[in-house]
Amino acid sequence: MGRSTKVSGASVPKQATRQSQNLGCYVYGIVPSGTKVPADVQGLGDPAGKVKTIEHDGIAALVSDVNVDQPLGRPGDFLAHEGLLDAVAAKGPVLPFRFGGVLASDDAVVEELLAPHHDDFASALDQIKGHSEFVVKGRYDERAVLAEILAESPEAQALREAIKGKPEDATRNERIRLGEIITASVEAKRAMDTQMVIDGLSGHYMQASLRDPTHEWDAVHVALLAKSDSQKSLEKAMQEFGERWAGRVDLRLLGPMAPYDFVIAQG
Repeated sequence: MGRSTKVSGASVPKQATRQSQNLGCYVYGIVPSGTKVPADVQGLGDPAGKVKTIEHDGIAALVSDVNVDQPLGRPGDFLAHEGLLDAVAAKGPVLPFRFGGVLASDDAVVEELLAPHHDDFASALDQIKGHSEFVVKGRYDERAVLAEILAESPEAQALREAIKGKPEDATRNERIRLGEIITASVEAKRAMDTQMVIDGLSGHYMQASLRDPTHEWDAVHVALLAKSDSQKSLEKAMQEFGERWAGRVDLRLLGPMAPYDFVIAQG
């Protein structure tokens, strides 16, 4: 028996109509067949495209029509891409695509994406079933950590005293050196505190992936792949860290979301 293909959530425009309107098929990610698109989410583009699924032998692509003459990459486009994937991930497994994937037509989605990569997509969906991504994000309290650094470094203390009340031009070298000490100390503390979180949350997640800092005073930025129903236990463990680091690190737990840091579908 041959493999079946189906488009759900929208009618399929005729090829000539699509070409005349310069429409392409934007791909958000891969899901199991039968996945329902949340009614309250829209695709990217202006106007926002209606999201549909194109199914093929047990798997499906989340797609919407986009005008290929309109450049992608506006802030609203990124938000729509991630918002859709996170909404779908809250209900079931999804393999997120990197932003910007466009194919020529619905048929091309099947012929160039779903059919040739079917087994890999199906296997990956099976592996992440019942799991979601959570992100631990922490930001140091600048004043508190700066006090730690000065207490730990006699050189930093001396430099701080040397520049106090003096013009910047006259203490340029001292300020550069103090900045180097602070930067190196924050990096060392970040590495230590991140490892402490990873170790302390052991048992609450399956995999961890370090993310690059987004700010010079970031304390922790790590993605966790965990069971979707473990959010409450993660929140409780994070609360214990928050109490321990009160006044030193502002901690947040983000998620559940699509597993961007663990499986990125690429056709």
